[in-house]
Amino acid sequence: MGAKENVVDNKEHHLPVAAKEMLRSLASEWEDIFDFNALQVIPLKGAMTNEVFQIKWPTKTEKFSRKVLLRLYGKGVEVFFDRSDEIRTFEFMSQHGQGPRLLGRFPNGRIEEFIHARTLSASDMCDPEISALIAAKMKEFHDLNMPGSKNVHLWDRSRNWLKAAKSLCPVEEAKAFRLDAIEEEISTLEKALHQNHQRMGFCHNDLQYGNIMIDEETKSITIIDYEYASYNPIAYDIANHFCEMAADYHSETPHLMDYSKYPDLEERTRFVRAYLSSTGDQPSDVEVQQLLQDVEKYTLASHLSWGLWGIISEHVNGIDFDYIEYARQRFDQYWLKKPELLGSTGAATGALPDGEKKVEKKRVGWFKKLKRRLTAAKKNV
Repeated sequence: MGAKENVVDNKEHHLPVAAKEMLRSLASEWEDIFDFNALQVIPLKGAMTNEVFQIKWPTKTEKFSRKVLLRLYGKGVEVFFDRSDEIRTFEFMSQHGQGPRLLGRFPNGRIEEFIHARTLSASDMCDPEISALIAAKMKEFHDLNMPGSKNVHLWDRSRNWLKAAKSLCPVEEAKAFRLDAIEEEISTLEKALHQNHQRMGFCHNDLQYGNIMIDEETKSITIIDYEYASYNPIAYDIANHFCEMAADYHSETPHLMDYSKYPDLEERTRFVRAYLSSTGDQPSDVEVQQLLQDVEKYTLASHLSWGLWGIISEHVNGIDFDYIEYARQRFDQYWLKKPELLGSTGAATGALPDGEKKVEKKRVGWFKKLKRRLTAAKKNV
């Protein structure tokens, strides 16, 4: 996920022994390192699935240092994806020059090449030049011929996440999120969004700004972090990317989404045209409009998926992030946008009927109680 330097922590006591041994082994191969035991550990902020660190060694050349990236896998996050699949994807991408090279693996993490490029910021997502570069790189990513199943993963994954959320949630929390209605919502979306004309591709499925890097000199884009990558409709991947424009995971309130930043029609059209024309073919207006319509509908699938992700993460992930509030926002956006995007096909089966203010007031009360309980629990840890 996102990467931003924090305070340098020269104490490495919290790193696994296997990681330390591998780091020293790597460093011992570099003749210009002054002291391979003198490593600096720099936590990188913004990651919400794993813990990520920049590891740095001073060299005999004062202006130069050796760097690698250390990734410690989050505990309990295997509920979201198959780690062996993710490692195979990473190795495939590494071999085909699509991301950082794999330098070593240990039981609960790995060491990667440190890419000398800048991780994008939230504001970069709105830059027309950078956005066009992302669109072209996304098209290249989607066209990769990855080994393994090429079936749609979105709907099975959503159902699996729903099952996990239900198993982890106390009754009060499940009611507040109306989880009993979500199974039907997934089926409704699957039926409404499946179209024969839709293009399939190898999708990143988590293309937020922290997973995109740019080389300022060459203007080349690198996409990183493939935990959630799988085959899906390309419209879903683009939709998810658009939804991520509402996020700023490095702000004082990283869990809050600002949907006023969601790209307007002009921005979305520019992105889709850049995507479709990146291989040299000029798309027709009909192609552009069709993909734009599909993308907007798939934002609903994005809200559902990441809402469920937030609920599960609250119970399995120790990273300091208000997952419950994040989940609430994603579900609220789903219920808000569904009638507009699906029309009569998407009659709000699980939404609150108009006028039931008492029900909504009770639901808000549930969330307030829930937040107080969770806050108290975290203080006692």
